[in-house]
Amino acid sequence: MRRGASLKAGLLVLAVTVAALQRLFELRYSRRNEARLRARGAVERGREHYPVMVAIHTLWLASTLVEGLLRGPEPPGWWPLPLALFLVVQPLRYWAIFSLGENWNVRVLVVPGGKPVESGPYRYFPHPNYVVVAVEVLTLPLIFGAWTTALVFSALNILFLSVRIRAENRALKELSG
Repeated sequence: MRRGASLKAGLLVLAVTVAALQRLFELRYSRRNEARLRARGAVERGREHYPVMVAIHTLWLASTLVEGLLRGPEPPGWWPLPLALFLVVQPLRYWAIFSLGENWNVRVLVVPGGKPVESGPYRYFPHPNYVVVAVEVLTLPLIFGAWTTALVFSALNILFLSVRIRAENRALKELSG
């Protein structure tokens, strides 16, 4: 394997590993929050679509890795653009997570008598974390030339989010009304 090819492969493996670890750390934080929320009487909404979300994210990372490796040693000449977009949205992710505090979760949990969070990025728009996820799903594969993965999983993510956001909005209405 040429040096350039091995460098690209190494960077690809590193990027996918970091993204996977990020998801795993967030899942751990989410599970801790879930226990706290359930102890306060939280009820889950949209449970049936949770496995779909897990599958999409898992397959997206695997597909990014496989397609990126199969595409060959040279990243596209425009790789800095998707990398910049990927990095620019990361602070928004953590602003959203920190703003929700122990209410942040990968599941849709409603605590009776709770109030919707309206601080941080939620003051400006309702689902900032999904903006981050949409940008990530598109840009991470594009950094490594995996445009098929970027397009397929962006389309799947849009379909999934149309279901997920409706479930969250119903849960928020239930919470506030």
